[in-house]
Amino acid sequence: MTILIRPEGQTADDLKLSRRAVGALGGLLFSGYAVAALAKEAKPITTDSAGLVTAEVRYPAPDGFDLPAYVARPAGDGPFPVVIVVSEIFGVHDYIKDVCRRLAKAGYAAVAPAFFVRVEDPAPLSDMGRIMQIVGAADYEQVMGDIAATLDWTSQQLWPRDGKVGITGFCWGGKVVWQAAARFAVLGAGVAWYGRLAPAPDATPVQIASGQLWPVDLADDLKAPVLGLYGGQDQGIPQASVDQMRQALTRAGQTHSEIVVYPDAPHGFHADYRASYVEPDAQDGWRRMLAIFDRTLKA
Repeated sequence: MTILIRPEGQTADDLKLSRRAVGALGGLLFSGYAVAALAKEAKPITTDSAGLVTAEVRYPAPDGFDLPAYVARPAGDGPFPVVIVVSEIFGVHDYIKDVCRRLAKAGYAAVAPAFFVRVEDPAPLSDMGRIMQIVGAADYEQVMGDIAATLDWTSQQLWPRDGKVGITGFCWGGKVVWQAAARFAVLGAGVAWYGRLAPAPDATPVQIASGQLWPVDLADDLKAPVLGLYGGQDQGIPQASVDQMRQALTRAGQTHSEIVVYPDAPHGFHADYRASYVEPDAQDGWRRMLAIFDRTLKA
């Protein structure tokens, strides 16, 4: 089992909730948002399902696990370009489902696999230590196998558009985007939202080994352009690692990949259910994401 020392791109202290804050959350707490990170002042974006088809599905993973996933796509026969949505450490909770519906409203079929539920669903939990154990159990080969299963399942449906598939992910899922883009030739583009790029300067050998494969070591292997969206005030992803990734992309001749840094944004700036949400930067990142997907998946 891989041991996750701390959540990707953040510390446990970033996500602590007081009892008073939990009590003030009211109905939001029970609506399906991640308990460990939900801010009492949050006003999450809610995207309706009008004109969409949404479903909870299951399909076999390579290890035999019956993998659950949330699917949102436009109503009708299609064909629709497909985007895999990779969650944060909190799994497929309401925020991730809403991201899928937003993509569906933009003309995509979005599929969000539940990578962590072999052990336990982290979304209802407030114990960050337990959440970290659950996430740590999802090692590289399991995650890549789950993505392969997702690609296989979508290819068997009647509504996907033939051709490339996109992938986007947040926090832990942002790192997975870089890894998947280096592994799967069928991917046409990836958009990584503040996923860790390299081990911390003070990382121990165990921490370095637990985080492999690191994106900085995969630049030569990228099979699709990746857009990285990062916050200049991210306490868990220092700018030195962003610069390191940019240098790796340049050395590898990956001219179609780029990293955009929002100078005043913290980690999790797209997560509208958290105190870290920065609306202008989240909206600009979303616009950039749709632009690369429109160019690579709809053309």
